Amino acid sequence: MNRMHQDIAAPALTHRQLAMFRAIMLHGNLSRAAEVTASSQPTLSRELARLEYLLGFALFDRVRGRLRPTMRALALMQEVERSFVGLDQIAARAQELRTLSTGRLHLACLPALAQALVPRALLQFQQALPEAAVSVVPLESPWLEQALSEQRFDLGLSETAEAPTGVTLQPLLEVNEVAVLPRGHALARQSVLTPQDFEGQRFVSLAVGDRYRLAIDQMFAAAGVTRITAPETASAAAVCAMVRQGLGVAIVNPLTALELSGPDLLVRRLSVPITFQVSLLLPDVAAPHPLRGALVAAMTEAAVQTIERLARQGDPASPDRQTV
Repeated sequence: MNRMHQDIAAPALTHRQLAMFRAIMLHGNLSRAAEVTASSQPTLSRELARLEYLLGFALFDRVRGRLRPTMRALALMQEVERSFVGLDQIAARAQELRTLSTGRLHLACLPALAQALVPRALLQFQQALPEAAVSVVPLESPWLEQALSEQRFDLGLSETAEAPTGVTLQPLLEVNEVAVLPRGHALARQSVLTPQDFEGQRFVSLAVGDRYRLAIDQMFAAAGVTRITAPETASAAAVCAMVRQGLGVAIVNPLTALELSGPDLLVRRLSVPITFQVSLLLPDVAAPHPLRGALVAAMTEAAVQTIERLARQGDPASPDRQTV
């Protein structure tokens, strides 16, 4: 019975053996692997043979003096990489804690916000606290809200109006969707567009199922407006890129529109409001990151600036308003 148990027990592998195996896999030959592991080729060969003996199968085929990994070696490498990535993350975290007592702030946000509101807020945050570091991770809903509930981030930015479990919700920004037009478009002469202005226009849409797509379609249906079908995509940034190329007009969130606006992408307000809101999600951790309040303040200031820029869209003298 004991004999059988020994036969099926997991091999007693060492970190050094796995590090050498990983080096061979990454560099493809013993010579280079020996250099990066500060070892010698004979030592590497010996450890490799020992590892293969412990595993009970060959990791490499010897073909014309070269090592070619077997299918088992490739499968094993996947598990080894997961382990080493984890160790790298631990080492990076230790370095952060050593160089800055407060460590790195971790922010999760929707991809659209990572391209628009967040960079402006981080600029102010960096100017106030140049030694602080922030990691920004774009996530789509509902994975974003789930990650905040699991306390995996210091704070988050979402379009949700309901606080996830274990999270405090703080409204940050409430504005309206805007129209985007290509350079030279006839509608660009108007400061505010009505649903009827879009009659017969080629229209670039957000993806089917997007809640803003639904609100936009309902607005046009209520007004009895018919548009010409044009491309559709899940990304507001991609919508703006298509409009810039003249594929049609569109309605998108104002943050993305403002960041991408310019001579080839004109932004106009709508007469019918379609609300776009952004909320701060603050995990209810026992001891929040000591710099979380400073980042929240920077986010709030960036939101105020965004509202001011949007207000200037109807002012012909505004530098933010592009003319035909």
